[in-house]
Amino acid sequence: EHSTEHIYNEIAYPLVEGVMEGYNGTIFAYGQTGSGKSFTMQGVVDPSSQKGIIPRAFEHIFESIQCAENAEFLLRASYLEIYNEDERDLLGADTKQKLE
Repeated sequence: EHSTEHIYNEIAYPLVEGVMEGYNGTIFAYGQTGSGKSFTMQGVVDPSSQKGIIPRAFEHIFESIQCAENAEFLLRASYLEIYNEDERDLLGADTKQKLE
């Protein structure tokens, strides 16, 4: 019943703030097919209030990097899908390639 903006602000925002301080962060979306995991993580472009957690996190991270002074950042991200015990990185060069 909550918007993706509300979910981001309550759950992901503090996690991303921790990531910007040097900690690792993971958001794990679990549930049955059709339960809204992809929508919550990806969202839609229009209306902007329904952007998902991933685009909101990327905006947050890149805005924080732009504001930082005297700091270097190494940013790595993966978007893993586990389905029928097969793992794939949806941000990888070949999204159909199974991970070992």
